[in-house]
Amino acid sequence: MTSTTLAVSTDIDHYLAAAPSFVQRVADAADAIDAERQIPADLAADMADAGFFRLLLPRELGGAQLAHPDFLRILELFAGADASTAWCLNQNNVFSTRSTRMPKATAQEIWGEQRAVVTNGPPTGGSKSVPAQGGYRLSGHWNFSSGSDHATWIAALAPVMPENGAGTDGQPPQTRLHLMPKGDVRMVDLWHTAGLRGTGSFSFQADDLFVPAEHTFLQEGDSWSDGPLYVIPTTLLFATGFATVALGVARKSLDIAIAGGTRMPYRGGVLLRDQQTTQRAIGEAHALYSSARAFLRESHARLWESACTRGSLTLEERIQLRVATTHAIRTSAQVVDTTYTLCGSGAIFQTNPIQRRFQDIHVITQHTQGHYMHYETAGQYLLGLEPQGVF
Repeated sequence: MTSTTLAVSTDIDHYLAAAPSFVQRVADAADAIDAERQIPADLAADMADAGFFRLLLPRELGGAQLAHPDFLRILELFAGADASTAWCLNQNNVFSTRSTRMPKATAQEIWGEQRAVVTNGPPTGGSKSVPAQGGYRLSGHWNFSSGSDHATWIAALAPVMPENGAGTDGQPPQTRLHLMPKGDVRMVDLWHTAGLRGTGSFSFQADDLFVPAEHTFLQEGDSWSDGPLYVIPTTLLFATGFATVALGVARKSLDIAIAGGTRMPYRGGVLLRDQQTTQRAIGEAHALYSSARAFLRESHARLWESACTRGSLTLEERIQLRVATTHAIRTSAQVVDTTYTLCGSGAIFQTNPIQRRFQDIHVITQHTQGHYMHYETAGQYLLGLEPQGVF
C-alpha cells in the first residue's frame, strides 16, 4: 500500500449504499471476530480502503467529514451485526477528530496512508513524559487500546513531568498526547474478557521512548478546523457513539427474542409468544429501547444544531447529551437482560446469538461512558449546583 490516499467520498448516500455488504461480512465473521479477538485482517483492510475509518476525518486530510448524525446512522448498522466491530469504528473514527488539534503536518503524515488508524488508551499510574531536546521521553503502561490489531499509530496520554522531579507550583502537570508508529511500542496482551473480545483492546508499554515534539499535542487544544464536528467535546462524541453501539446490541437482542417466540419451552404446553409473561416482557423491552433511543437522538440533535448554527454549545446541551448517552447504555443492558431471560436455558450456550450480546452489553456498561456518576452530574446541574464530571 502506498502513502497516497484513495479518493474518499464525502456523500452519506455513498456510505449507506456501501455499508450493507460490509455489515453482512461482519455478521458472517462475528464468531471468528469474537474467537480471534480482532477484525479479520482482510476485512479491516477492505473497510479502511472503502473509507470507513475516515468517516469523521477532515476533508483536508482525505476524510469524509460526515455530519455526526450521519455517522451514527452508519454505526448503528454495524452495531446490530457485531458490537466489537462497531465499537472499533466509533473509537477509531472519533479519535481522528483530534487530528485538528495536532500539528497539521503531523496529521498529514499519519493519515496520508489510506489504512491509517490511530488507537489510544488511558494511562496507568506512573506513566509520564519527560521534556527532552526536541521532544519528550515517554514511559509507562496504557490499557484498552481498541482496534490495536488493525491500528498503524498509537496515541498515549501522559502527564509531563520535569526530569529533576521539581514541582509545578501546586498546579497539576500538563498532559499531552504522544503519537508514535505502533512498532515503536511493545504491545501487551491483557485482553482476556467475556465481552467485546473482538475489539482487541490490548495494552501497550513504552520505556523511555523518544517522541518528537511535533508528534505531541494537547488533546483538547485549539482546533485548526471550524467545522461543527470539531466543536463537540471528544468525550461526548465517544459517548454518543458507544451509546449507539449499546442500542444496536439491544435492538438485535430484542429481534432475537421476538424470533424465538415460536419456540415451545420445556413443559410449557404453549408457545412463548402466546404467554402473557412473554408478551408483557417484549412490550416493556420495546418501550425501554424506544424511549432511550429517542432521548439520545433528541439530545444529540439539539446539540448538533447548535454546533452547526452557532459554533458553540450551551452547558445545558452538553449535560443533557451526557446523561442521555449514559441512560441509553444502562437501559440497553436492561433490554438485553430481559431478552436473555426470555431465551431460556439455551441462552447460556455460546452457540446462541443472545449469549455474545449479553456478554458484550455488560462490558459496555463497565466503560466510563456508562458509569452512574454521569447521572450525578445531571442531578447537580438540575439542582442548581456546580456540575462535576466530564462533559
